[in-house]
Amino acid sequence: MKHKIPKAAAVFCIVSVMCLCTSCKKTESRYEAVEPQTAQAQSICELATMKCYYHNVAKFMEEDAQGILWWKKDKHFWMEYAGVVTLGVDASLVEIKVSGDVVTITLPPGKIMGCSVDEKSLSPGSYIIDSASADIAAADVTAAVKSAQENMEKAASEDTALLASARQRAQKLLVDYVNNIGEAVGKQYQIEWIYTDE
Repeated sequence: MKHKIPKAAAVFCIVSVMCLCTSCKKTESRYEAVEPQTAQAQSICELATMKCYYHNVAKFMEEDAQGILWWKKDKHFWMEYAGVVTLGVDASLVEIKVSGDVVTITLPPGKIMGCSVDEKSLSPGSYIIDSASADIAAADVTAAVKSAQENMEKAASEDTALLASARQRAQKLLVDYVNNIGEAVGKQYQIEWIYTDE
């Protein structure tokens, strides 16, 4: 005995199959459009900073700071604290170009992004004032710390191994980013690097 499929059910089946095929095509093209982007790479590089801690000593000496005639006192003190240098790459100079399965990434060198004082390292014991020193003002402490920070930044900027580590850190995160996208879309990207001197 033959069973007849109602027309409405047949139409529903045909429409359902067409919708499934169409949605599969749309999903496929959506995945094909996903590829490594410069904006994403720049965001990654902004996060790919590293911090280095330095034991820093800020010294201050000013002769004949207080007194009259031959009864004069010098200002003399120093303080110890932890200085923090943040290193990374200039994210605005990072660029990605995709050509088929080849991803070309332009990567600038590592650089000093900033210097700061680790506030947690400061305590009353951090300040050592010479017993024969004249009174110390807040401006004296500020000047001593500023000078020490500048010296620390200069030393860090001349440390080529440290700057190379900052670039390598950004490079590793970019490799992971490109490989993750490749896995998501079923591609194996070949990465080529252009290293700039900024």
